Amino acid sequence: MAIVQINFSNDISEEELAVRSGPEQAQVFTTLPGLLWKIWLRDPERRESGGIYLFESREAAEAYVAGPIVARIKGNPDFGDVSVKIFNVREEQSRITRAPLAGMLTAVAAS
Repeated sequence: MAIVQINFSNDISEEELAVRSGPEQAQVFTTLPGLLWKIWLRDPERRESGGIYLFESREAAEAYVAGPIVARIKGNPDFGDVSVKIFNVREEQSRITRAPLAGMLTAVAAS
């Protein structure tokens, strides 16, 4: 498994951000190959947004990072300080600390 962490700054109002990242936009992520889940991030005081994504493999994470969604984030003039990182998940240690990993791949394969 692999985690993708994306952070970026912006000066978009909370209202405009809600429109730009509403339920319709969230739905797009339900069909991404290899994506197990995404957590949406926002710090309104610092005007930072981002996401934490769990992919079933590093290859799936790398494909996402190299794909059109991340390219649009990087190319959006409303977003600054874009940071994109891929991390391998240390599964044994993560399970000990109660990370929501147990059965993830089995659940996705069954759906």
